[in-house]
Amino acid sequence: MDAHHASHQIIADLLAEHTGQHLTESRRWRVSTALGGVFREHGISNVDQLVCLLESQGTRAERSALTQKVVEALLTNETYFFRDKPTCDQLPSVILPDLARKRADTRRLSIWCAGCSTGQEVHSLAMAFADNPERWHGWEIDILGTDVSARAIQTARSGLYSQFEVQRGLGVIEMLRHFDETAEGWRVKDATRKVTRFERHNVLAEPPARARFDLILCRNVLLYFDQPTREKAFARLASAMNQDGFLMLGAGETVVGQTNAFVPSADRASLYQLRQKTQAGAMPERALAS
Repeated sequence: MDAHHASHQIIADLLAEHTGQHLTESRRWRVSTALGGVFREHGISNVDQLVCLLESQGTRAERSALTQKVVEALLTNETYFFRDKPTCDQLPSVILPDLARKRADTRRLSIWCAGCSTGQEVHSLAMAFADNPERWHGWEIDILGTDVSARAIQTARSGLYSQFEVQRGLGVIEMLRHFDETAEGWRVKDATRKVTRFERHNVLAEPPARARFDLILCRNVLLYFDQPTREKAFARLASAMNQDGFLMLGAGETVVGQTNAFVPSADRASLYQLRQKTQAGAMPERALAS
């Protein structure tokens, strides 16, 4: 292995250690571009110099700060409102009504968006509740968004987006209904985001400690994990979910051949449930059939 390749491997190992994400060969081409801001800030020009800098930083705090900058720069935070609309449309039309029937006695719903990036997915869900106030009057709704990126969570908590960001996935009517235009950009209205909260969290760690979740969205996160890491992530998600809850993955993801904890829901794309246990063995539940 030549020195340049070794430097790229050190950076890849750093990302895997802190996030679980693996830099495949097809993704390594973008490393230098992604790290451009870090290069400029520290007066260097390539990955080899960055590795030298990481190894020469004096104090533990200095090494930790630079490591965090590198990891943040490499994370993929691509997201937008109502991403993958056919999948999102299932939420207000099918999934949330089904959960409403199941939770009619407690009138509580707990939702976790794992790997929420800058928060658009969480706020899209909040809009679905805000658009149907009569249906959800008197309910306790809790939507938790988590991400490994501290920078992304900071943006998500602010609820503040640029004109470009807010127009991705939203029409004018939705923008005006759920956002206030400010000098800094477009901010999600307090009435809409009152059901949301955000925490920095790694999906490979112990699940956020509160109640178990009725619905977990973990979309386009597992794509960046290798098979053993993906299995660990599925185990974490399964341990955090109510037995009759739902897991939603991205359009290009599946549980098939990846885990025994979940089975596909009948006739619903990207939706999965916990495998049901019976005395005869593990039997999948057929849910939400059309």
